[in-house]
Amino acid sequence: MQSPLGTIILYARDMQKSAAFYAQHFGFSTYGEVREGLIELKAPHGGAAILIHQAAKSIKLGQVGVKLSFHVEDVAAFVAEAAARGLQFGAIHQANGYAFANAKDPDGNSVSVSSRAYRV
Repeated sequence: MQSPLGTIILYARDMQKSAAFYAQHFGFSTYGEVREGLIELKAPHGGAAILIHQAAKSIKLGQVGVKLSFHVEDVAAFVAEAAARGLQFGAIHQANGYAFANAKDPDGNSVSVSSRAYRV
């Protein structure tokens, strides 16, 4: 039986702000409105969708239990473009034939861009 990952649910203090973050910096499309308690973001070129859910006050956000990693061919170029849009990544790290860099979303969740999927 196949079970591909289709949706990632993120809890957010400010749903609109989080939805705008992923739309602006990672190209997700969204209507931005809350439907059934969620804001849906669709991946620009296939891949998992993101659902933004209102976080209860009891939820502790920004832990490192989950990190969203976005595939990009040129990490340095993406990081430079993101900086121009106001998103600061940390240092670019080199690994076994690929590069990656880390940042945080508005709720402190870890996000990264990585060229690992494009290594030869």
